[in-house]
Amino acid sequence: MIIEATESDFDALLSGIAPRRLRLVPDSPIAPADVLQMLADLANGVRAHFSPSAWMIIEGGEIVGLCSVVRIPEGGELHIGYGVAPTRQGMGAATRAVGLLVAEAQRDTRISAVSAETSIDNIASQRVLERNGFQRIGERVDAQDGPVICWKAVTA
Repeated sequence: MIIEATESDFDALLSGIAPRRLRLVPDSPIAPADVLQMLADLANGVRAHFSPSAWMIIEGGEIVGLCSVVRIPEGGELHIGYGVAPTRQGMGAATRAVGLLVAEAQRDTRISAVSAETSIDNIASQRVLERNGFQRIGERVDAQDGPVICWKAVTA
């Protein structure tokens, strides 16, 4: 399940508290504090122009990860990023969450495609996108992440 992550949800997560009567993963954080802060800032910036801008990935009442809009959508393209707590990876949570995001995008008349990028070495993330109908559309070199594969799923 995915639930929209609000500013107050990020505030709680940054304080180490699970919002909305959910639970945090007890054996690993969903993201380091600096990454959580960056995601909160990104969500707030995008939310001013497009909403929803971020979602919590929920499995069995536990917040196992986050998905977010990486930049303000242009030309109907929603660019997403996602991550799952290390101890909850490989259990299908990211695949289910991305599938739900694509399904939401298909119902949203503002969106005609969903895009994402994966590290060239991140085979698991590549499989998440392939399982959800994304097609590999190219590669580029990111200043922070190095070589990445560019993916897109058409929703309209």
